[in-house]
Amino acid sequence: MTAWTSCKSILVIRADNMGDVLMSSPAIRALKNTFNAKITLLASNEVRPIADLLPEIDDVITASLPWVKRSEVSTSSEMRDLIEQLTERQFDACVVFTVYSQSALPAALLAWMVGIPKRLAYCRENPYELLNYWILEKEPYEVIKHQTERDLDLVERVGAVVADKRLKISLNPDVRQILRQKLVALGVNLDRNLFILHAGVSERKRSYPITQWIQLGKILQRQFNAQILLTGSKAERQLTEDLQHELQGNAYALGGKLSLAELAALIAMSAVVISVNTITAHLASAVETPQVVLYAQTNPQHHPWMSTHMEILEFSLLEKDISKNEIVRFVHKTHYADYVPIPSADQVIIAVRKLLQKPKLKTKSQEASTFS
Repeated sequence: MTAWTSCKSILVIRADNMGDVLMSSPAIRALKNTFNAKITLLASNEVRPIADLLPEIDDVITASLPWVKRSEVSTSSEMRDLIEQLTERQFDACVVFTVYSQSALPAALLAWMVGIPKRLAYCRENPYELLNYWILEKEPYEVIKHQTERDLDLVERVGAVVADKRLKISLNPDVRQILRQKLVALGVNLDRNLFILHAGVSERKRSYPITQWIQLGKILQRQFNAQILLTGSKAERQLTEDLQHELQGNAYALGGKLSLAELAALIAMSAVVISVNTITAHLASAVETPQVVLYAQTNPQHHPWMSTHMEILEFSLLEKDISKNEIVRFVHKTHYADYVPIPSADQVIIAVRKLLQKPKLKTKSQEASTFS
């Protein structure tokens, strides 16, 4: 479609978490490369660190949007300020990325109010004037696509395509040097294999039991003589310190001690990542590090994308933890109908061994491009 070829300033709205923005990045890259456009991301305040790792994003506007669950409360004055800021930018087009259980209409209304002439999204009902480019929402009732595929299909609607659909991040080479200095200061031996355990989650319902993390860590130490790096955010600092206390020797609590860029660099230099379904798993895909994902059955769209060195161990949610959103509940009644118990530490170890027996796929050139 040629109508978008003149679009040189595009607003992308992805009002979720860092992992969601990373999964949308191939579609954002398609917009940038196809139209040679400046891409501005409108997202939540927590998302900026991942945007800094994505070269396809030129600018970021952060806001507390009232249709997204956040710790801070949105105010009408903040929205008026946002409307004024977006109006001044005079964007040529807007793309709204959503999961199938979300409505694009609040974001579409915002784009319409600030005068963006071209507006693209999925929509379940007729959006009338709010969207003038849209795809009828058929997920999850007729099909379920991976989030990255879903987003790529959306931008293809206006002619934006990209040859390389993998997740990619860009890191300054200095990041790796700073990281190495931090690890050495903590007593980590960089000549030995590093195993990452990432236990922290943004939602409690996706957590893997702490007792099993401890058991898993002890088996890794005993059977692999592994150095265990316990990663997490500032909010997860106590969790990583508790795990370090239980595992003792060759375990290092890194909660709150690394920037997102440093975490990505650490993942790139590690032998294996064992993580719940969170940003860590998506970063492992982007840098092609072997990973075991302890995947709570919340959304089948969000498996790590195009990861060739991955084992996924799913487990069911408790009934009380299932979302009240009727679309999400439909998926649980159909796609996740059978109960899957939480995987044991022994099952995780089997998955780790399976990964380590595979030939390493990451080439030196790929490793170097990670830090370009």
